[in-house]
Parts: sequence; structure tokens; C-alpha cells
Amino acid sequence: MRRLLVLGAGGHGKVVADAASASRKWAVIEFLDDRHPEHGRLEDWKVIARPVDIARVVVADDEVIVGIGDNARRLAIIEELLSRGIKLTVVAHPAAVISPRATLAPGCVVFAGAVINAGTSIGRGCIVNTGAIVDHDCRLDDAVHVAPGSALGGNVRVGRRSWVGIGASVRHGASIGSDTMIGAGAAVVADIGDNVVAVGVPARISTRGDSDRAAE
Repeated sequence: MRRLLVLGAGGHGKVVADAASASRKWAVIEFLDDRHPEHGRLEDWKVIARPVDIARVVVADDEVIVGIGDNARRLAIIEELLSRGIKLTVVAHPAAVISPRATLAPGCVVFAGAVINAGTSIGRGCIVNTGAIVDHDCRLDDAVHVAPGSALGGNVRVGRRSWVGIGASVRHGASIGSDTMIGAGAAVVADIGDNVVAVGVPARISTRGDSDRAAE
């Protein structure tokens, strides 16, 4: 019996489980969450243990996905799981369009309506969210989140743990550094560096006041 264990029974974890259910690849989907045992169910899925207990509950045929939206935390958990030899998988909704010439590393999730085109490489633990477009020959490093309705042109590079906000767009060939947030609705037309917030049309490095609005 093929089982998927989802770490994190919050809103993002719920959507991960829903996509996994729609794919019909797993006979059983169960959660591990820090609120167990008080939090015993999420929708119609059981919460069976806490993440620290994964070595006790995982068996040889299980597959694991981290259903936590925070990029840095998700990547840290993925690296810990891999160091312990725990098998991570990819969850893709059947309504996503993924080129057979794209590559997705373990721990990625791709939601309904997303498109990933040929030649693109997606790193560990990335989220390509609902209706997002990642065009040809892009490179997403580990734990990038491409938010709902956003669009990356061809040959875009996005660094580790960066976030492309809802409805944002990134010009063909542009690069975004690591640990950077692109605000909702922004238009990236030039390279953006590491560890900054960029908002607006065209996207510019924000002031302190602008950064609070980046994720709106």
C-alpha cells in the first residue's frame, strides 16, 4: 500500500495533500504536525504523529513531502530528512502541465493550472503554485516559491529561498538573487540581487515602508 506522509498540517499542507489525492498516486495520505495529538485530523486526512517522530512512523515504501510554506524552514527540514536517508517525492496536480524535458528535484510541489516548460530545472523543495508559469530553460534553486498567477519568462534564474509574489512577472533572461521577495503584481525587467524586497512596475528595491506591502 503506497503511502504519502505530509509534514505540516496547515493551509499549504492541505493543498499539497489535495493535489496528491487528485493525482491518485498514493493509496493513503497522512500528516505529521507539531500540534499532534490535539490536532488529529485535517479535512478527511489523519494527523498521525509529530515531525520529530518521523523515524518511528516511516516505513520503507513511504514517500514524504514537506507541506510548509515558509521557504527557509521548508528547506531546513528537507535537508535534515535527506541527511537521514528519508525518501522525498514530488507532488504534482494532474491539471498542471509539466514538460517531460523539465526536471524537478525531490520535495517539489506543483499545483493545478501551473505550466513548466522544456529545459527548466526546479531545485529541491520548490513550490510552483496555482496557475503559475515557468517558461523554458529557467533555473530555480532550492526552496523557491513561485506564487499563484505569476509568470517567469524563458531563461530566468531565481536563487535559493526566494519568493515571486502573486501575479508578478519576470522578464525573459532576468536573474533574481537568493532570499529575495518580489512583491505581488511586480514586473521584474532587470536583475534583482540577494536578500532584498522589490515591488512595483517596473520592480525596484523597496524602502522599509514598502516592504510591508510586498506580499499583499
